[in-house]
Amino acid sequence: MSLLTRFLQKFIRSGELIVTLPQGERRFGTPRAGHAPVHITLADNATGRRIALNPALGAGEAFMDGRLTIAGDDAMALLDLFGHNVRWDRDNPTRVALWRVQRWLSLFAQLNSTLRARRNVAHHYDLNDRLYDLFLDADRQYSCAYYTDPYHGLDHAQRDKLAHIAAKLRLEPHHHVLDIGCGWGGMALYLHRVAGVRVTGITLSAEQLKVARARAEAAGVGDAVHFEMMDYRAVTGSFDRIVSVGMFEHFGKPHYRRFFKTLYDRLTPDGIALLHTIARADGPGVTDPWTAKYIFPGGYAPALSEVLPAIESSWLWVTDIEVLRLHYGYTLREWYARCLARRQEIESIYDARFYRMWIFYLAAATGAFFHDGHMNAQIQLTRRRDAVPLTRDYMQEMEAKYRALA
Repeated sequence: MSLLTRFLQKFIRSGELIVTLPQGERRFGTPRAGHAPVHITLADNATGRRIALNPALGAGEAFMDGRLTIAGDDAMALLDLFGHNVRWDRDNPTRVALWRVQRWLSLFAQLNSTLRARRNVAHHYDLNDRLYDLFLDADRQYSCAYYTDPYHGLDHAQRDKLAHIAAKLRLEPHHHVLDIGCGWGGMALYLHRVAGVRVTGITLSAEQLKVARARAEAAGVGDAVHFEMMDYRAVTGSFDRIVSVGMFEHFGKPHYRRFFKTLYDRLTPDGIALLHTIARADGPGVTDPWTAKYIFPGGYAPALSEVLPAIESSWLWVTDIEVLRLHYGYTLREWYARCLARRQEIESIYDARFYRMWIFYLAAATGAFFHDGHMNAQIQLTRRRDAVPLTRDYMQEMEAKYRALA
């Protein structure tokens, strides 16, 4: 019995996988209601061995290189099948921590010095601008949307995300806001538009900086919204509000205490910070080796149990935590569908191998939120216990106001 056969017999129980190898066809699992069998073809037995020994890296690279092909090129179907079988449920008999043996190695990958952090960011965010225009919303929000209704479209949900975050910041026109990891400037421009605040956005991506500055100038708000190429550790001065969306995942666990100390030092005494990050419900883990190599080098989504001790040591108050469970799954599913529809354009920008890498990434990430322990967390932080009202009513009132403005 081959390594691959033993591996698939162990992990594919619910749902059918048909594998075609040079020596013939094998079936694994049992029918799952509402789900058709997934049919894959492996070019050779060596590919099967690599997958069995290192599932994420082996399968990801084989799919990129064309040594693993999926009927209909449906990476989502294959990864959904596998994700369902190893889903994070207490009653799931096949749930195992496939990459826990690499957890100790992950700490070395997360030692993100200023230079390394800039290089890691450039690896992903300095890709061709045209790529992101093909699958993101009109405002280029490259983070979890907020679905007040799962049937809302992507653009609607991203606008709602901006309003949801802005409401938690309790903004006043005289405020100066620091946006750590400002992306293409969408959050900064939105906060100025709805609340009249000044915003300083910082990024380590040259491409994002160029676009953000151009958007501010085109909107005629360059005097109130400006952007800098800067690491958060180099920021000076004080800010009434600090927001960071989708950036914390790139810092690395060894730097958490430094990050939250920076928030404390940069906030005014009555200031508010809002952190929006991917997190884990299933406890500390490790970034899978394929994602770490090809998509987010140095990246890691932490468990709250890894984040809160760093906050506690910084003397910040946690004044609100909200967990968004399925929202990123819905977001990623829409990004995946948009990429499938724009395949030829993506391949014309890069090539077929890049396209396969990109949809494998989006499919795997979707499964992490629908099957594994991944979630999003929004953590509101203050220096003073009385910096925000006693109840959350103000958030709902301001969110309704910002949605009406949008």
